[in-house]
Amino acid sequence: MGESITEATIINWLKKVGDTVVAEETIVEVATDKVDNDVPSPVSGVITEIRFGKDDIVKVGEILALIEADSQVSKVESQASAQPTATGQTSDVKRQTTDNRQPATDNRQSKSNPDAFLSPLIISIAQKENLSIEEVQSIPGSGADGRIQKSDVFNYLKNRKYPITSRPTTDTRQPTTTYPKPIIQYTEGKDRIVEMDRMRKMIADHMVYSKQTSPHVTSYIEVDVTNLVEWRNKNKDAFAAKHNQKLTFTPIFVDAVAKAIADFPMINVSVDGKNIIVHKDINVGMATALPSGNLIVPVVKNANEKNLLELATTVNHLAESSRNNKLKPDEVQGSTFTISNVGTFGSLMGTPIISQPEVAILALGIIKKRPEVITTEKGDEIAIRSMMYLSLSFDHRVVDGFLGGSFLRKVGDYLEQFDNSTTL
Repeated sequence: MGESITEATIINWLKKVGDTVVAEETIVEVATDKVDNDVPSPVSGVITEIRFGKDDIVKVGEILALIEADSQVSKVESQASAQPTATGQTSDVKRQTTDNRQPATDNRQSKSNPDAFLSPLIISIAQKENLSIEEVQSIPGSGADGRIQKSDVFNYLKNRKYPITSRPTTDTRQPTTTYPKPIIQYTEGKDRIVEMDRMRKMIADHMVYSKQTSPHVTSYIEVDVTNLVEWRNKNKDAFAAKHNQKLTFTPIFVDAVAKAIADFPMINVSVDGKNIIVHKDINVGMATALPSGNLIVPVVKNANEKNLLELATTVNHLAESSRNNKLKPDEVQGSTFTISNVGTFGSLMGTPIISQPEVAILALGIIKKRPEVITTEKGDEIAIRSMMYLSLSFDHRVVDGFLGGSFLRKVGDYLEQFDNSTTL
């Protein structure tokens, strides 16, 4: 479910105790703070126990149900585990189940796949064998769609030489304080209490965690986007007619940010203890408001490799999927830098909170026409220009004022120097 997901809520069971299921068949639907997911059965067999009901909140790694595997599968696994093995030898049954696998390579060269699905059985084996999640996710899977099987893990253990060290976890405990919690005055019958929904609770926790983790600094610039606005107004109808896609400002903003990140790659990093992880992929998250009032951040993957049409298509798809609650899990994961268009709500500028584990977030204010002093061939003149504020919040642990300011100025340059003679 992704590194940031710690729990999910049961939406609906599609099967009940006693039902027969086949491997990869969806048996339960769950919801996280980001998207809804289908959970497939890891084996074929009969459901013998369901441990959680509808609307129950379950921690990631908990066992949802028990499935009695088909007799043929059970027999092979029982023989494999019961077969006596002499010192230095491997049992015949064990060899039959592993010979068709590729031998495990030196896992120092393996890369962890954070999106790899881990069944409760695999997680249980990992816990018993003291394997980290990163190490398990680095094992090549032989199941359907590369899914990691029990035999894959045991084959890996047999050839394991260099354990992958799990990343240190960050202590998120609230700091102690002597300041007393203020008393909230509440008038029954006049005031009302609204309980936070699950998504709002997750957002609140994430925002507090980010402020406690990263020392935030915010820089501002003002940019003249007159050429950009004129070009977009001139071409948006033709763009829609030709490509059947709306041409909003967002894909243009994403393009400018992606180009600036390529110029300043140290803004596209994460902090892991005393190490800085520099991300090669430029994945731009878009803070998007939901009808409920909550926020979600769908991600434009490899934004620097897309042209304007591809960016517009991706942005429109993600925005529409967000509004209709149809985002897929991989569409809200992997962001390395986030933008927040606060101008959509009429805000002049903003001081956004960094989306961990990123180190910077850009807020784009409303575009307003104002009289500005500009320099022309005739000298200084007053003209009506379309102006916009940009504000960059960055993590001062790894981003200093020079890097933050230079990156922000480069984004502004790409927007100001937009070629309004560009044809579609």
